[in-house]
Amino acid sequence: MQALLSFGAALVALRLAGSLVTRLRETRRPELAAWAASLGAYALAAAALAWGAAHGWDARSFRVYYLFGGLLTAPLLGAGSLLLAGRRVALAVALAYAGLAVGVAISVPLHGHFGGTAIPAAQDHLRFVPARLLAILANSLGTLAVVGVAVATLRQRPLANVLIVAGVAIAAAGSALGGLGAAGGAVTIALGVLLLYLGFVGPTRAALRLKKLLLIS
Repeated sequence: MQALLSFGAALVALRLAGSLVTRLRETRRPELAAWAASLGAYALAAAALAWGAAHGWDARSFRVYYLFGGLLTAPLLGAGSLLLAGRRVALAVALAYAGLAVGVAISVPLHGHFGGTAIPAAQDHLRFVPARLLAILANSLGTLAVVGVAVATLRQRPLANVLIVAGVAIAAAGSALGGLGAAGGAVTIALGVLLLYLGFVGPTRAALRLKKLLLIS
């Protein structure tokens, strides 16, 4: 059941990321690229959860989960918010950071024993510097960017911004409550990504697009 829930969450995140890519092609809005990349990272993190729940965790699945769930999702969300606010330099910074995150996730040494289907705790397998410190800084700055832009543009996009902040909060809660296991993580991923998508596209338009996606499925 845990593997199925995680796999389902990955499919939801991937499908909604694809919908954002479609909108990107139509509108050429740069924030959609960052948001689509963030939901794509979310999908890969959920896929790693599914793998760990089905086959047991190992170093490879943990690196994938940490890279896409721990290092990339929130910073890419923040970059999208800054691009929405007209800060075009955020795109270059996001690309440079993504390269750094990939390098760290691939090269950082792991310690401790992997086994079982419960989500591994980062502190059991990673030293604080550089991987965990980078995750703390990047997630904090990404979340701050999302919340800051949401507050600054609340009058223009009240419901959409509330949905985005709620999605970020649920995603953060899911990471903090990793002790619930893969099933708990999968549920928060699915709910968080749905709220984020509704906020990105706009509640009314997103509802119509989700209806079309469900009908196509």
